[in-house]
Amino acid sequence: MAKEPENKNYKVIAENRRARFDYFIESDLEVGIMLTGSEVKSLRTGQSNIAESYASVEDGELWLINGYIAAYKQAGVFGHDERRRRKLLVSRKELARLWQAIGREGMTLVPLVMYFNHRGLVKLKIGVAKGKKVSDKRETSAKRDWNRQKQRLLKQG
Repeated sequence: MAKEPENKNYKVIAENRRARFDYFIESDLEVGIMLTGSEVKSLRTGQSNIAESYASVEDGELWLINGYIAAYKQAGVFGHDERRRRKLLVSRKELARLWQAIGREGMTLVPLVMYFNHRGLVKLKIGVAKGKKVSDKRETSAKRDWNRQKQRLLKQG
């Protein structure tokens, strides 16, 4: 008998693969996101992108800016704006910690991955990040290439 997956509702919707290349991620945090019905329907089909988006603290609230969720065709006139600002849900304590973290020079909030959790709710993992310089990116790329070559050599030998 086949074993059932533990979290059958868990599903990654969108991932920001570029974030780990462009930024040093110091810490990450799971946050909720306020969505409309047509946005959730569109996410179920997997049509979203968080690669060019970022999070910002404005007027005591946390917002996802420039996140793309494709229009849901069946929604008709009750649809949503694809790149609207979406409110992120965090506790006051976590918001204060994030505000303090991005107050330091060069720090920003970067969305890392959007997913459905085990209960079927849409969650967003954001990271407190510091931008990498070109030399750091080159070093990361060289390290990745060396690890690839090492794996090939171990397979052959």
